[in-house]
Amino acid sequence: MNQTKQWDASHYDEKMNFVSQYGRGLIDWLQPVSGERILDLGCGTGDLTAQLAESGAHVVGCDFSPDMIDAARSKYPHLSFSIADAHTYRSSEPFDAIFSNAALHWMKQPEQVAETIWLALVPGGRLVAEFGGKGNCGQVIEALRATLAHRGISADERNPWYFPSIGEYASLLERQGFRVVLSSHFDRLTLMPDGDGGLRHWLDSFCSPFFNGLSASEIDEICSDVNERLRPSLYRDGQWYVDYKRIRVIARKEERAARTEAKP
Repeated sequence: MNQTKQWDASHYDEKMNFVSQYGRGLIDWLQPVSGERILDLGCGTGDLTAQLAESGAHVVGCDFSPDMIDAARSKYPHLSFSIADAHTYRSSEPFDAIFSNAALHWMKQPEQVAETIWLALVPGGRLVAEFGGKGNCGQVIEALRATLAHRGISADERNPWYFPSIGEYASLLERQGFRVVLSSHFDRLTLMPDGDGGLRHWLDSFCSPFFNGLSASEIDEICSDVNERLRPSLYRDGQWYVDYKRIRVIARKEERAARTEAKP
């Protein structure tokens, strides 16, 4: 859901399907109920949307990427998917719950997204989300920063992500009017597929904004440099890992209490 990121849905499903696999645990936090309306915000290729629908809930998936939505519609033609920007998305019919896995950190105006979520929920409705928290992929970002700096490129100016602390994000939701019910910020060292090629798959999948304007050979050189910088810390027994740090949060849209005059 980031305008500078071009998604390859087939590569995502083949090499990065761990994202949806980890997201299945987030469904336990949501506890979907048959008959309720749920929005899957940043649904990707729809795997978790489909799992949510198995509860009997009426689920709608949306994502900024047309390629992701095309793949979701092809895989799950019986479900409803739409192309939408979470910063401006509006629904004519409110939802009982909004579910979001590994998407909110791609949205660089989080206040606008919080307003979107607020307006899309019924009073008393809930947000259940997981996304990258402060320090997420920190070692990878530092390696990219150092490698790009040698080429006169600022990685910070190209960074496509928003990785807040719990305090930052809870405060943002509270300013919007939400009550934060539960939150967690935890480490999840995450195994990449395909052995020695694992980190390159991750860089190809998620880091294209860092490589804007560079040739294929320049990107290859940068990725090779990043690999060597990270090999001592993130390559173990023939496998690559990425240093994920995730936030999970449950928040509720508080019902507005009727105003009453104070009695003397």
